[in-house]
Amino acid sequence: MTEKQIIHDWLSGTDIYLIDQILRGRLDGMQRILDAGCGAGRNLTWFLRGGFDVYGIDRDPLAVEMVRASAGQLGCETPDENFLQGHVESMPWPDNHFDMVISSAVLHFAENTEQFDKMVEEMWRVLSPDGIFFARLTSDIGLENKIKHVASQIYEIPDGSQRYLVNQQQLLALAKKLGGEFLDPIKTTNVQDLRCMTTIVLRKVG
Repeated sequence: MTEKQIIHDWLSGTDIYLIDQILRGRLDGMQRILDAGCGAGRNLTWFLRGGFDVYGIDRDPLAVEMVRASAGQLGCETPDENFLQGHVESMPWPDNHFDMVISSAVLHFAENTEQFDKMVEEMWRVLSPDGIFFARLTSDIGLENKIKHVASQIYEIPDGSQRYLVNQQQLLALAKKLGGEFLDPIKTTNVQDLRCMTTIVLRKVG
């Protein structure tokens, strides 16, 4: 198998900003990983192939079955019970259980600020001290004059969808409230003025 094939098989479909964390060695020494809102598991292949203790939760039972099937096809010994149908704001795992929690394209589906806060607080609860919280979500950063307010912090964005949007001040305040340390500056990608995707990487100080 060529190097190109190996890279494709291990990383194809993975969030580019998560790949950045992997290549920079941020995950070296970690063992237990949670993808909170894992969907069909597109961000988990590298971890499954790499022998990590991988967990996932998603509200869609079909997606959970797809993750379990994918793990089996990769020949991983990950138990099916590591992948659960459920809600991010109410997870069954104990405090400080994971070395890394991934939240990719999940938080902007919060129905209001209360649900958003509950999801973040729950992911932070299960993250171990010195663990990494990686989140990518839609924001208003760079689109402030192109969005239409619907309700609470729900906005219609130029791509026609309605999403819960955060702003930079909210993210800075959130990190301070959680007691998190930014490992990278807040980064935002403007997708042709249709939506803006923001990435935050926080270390749990403690």
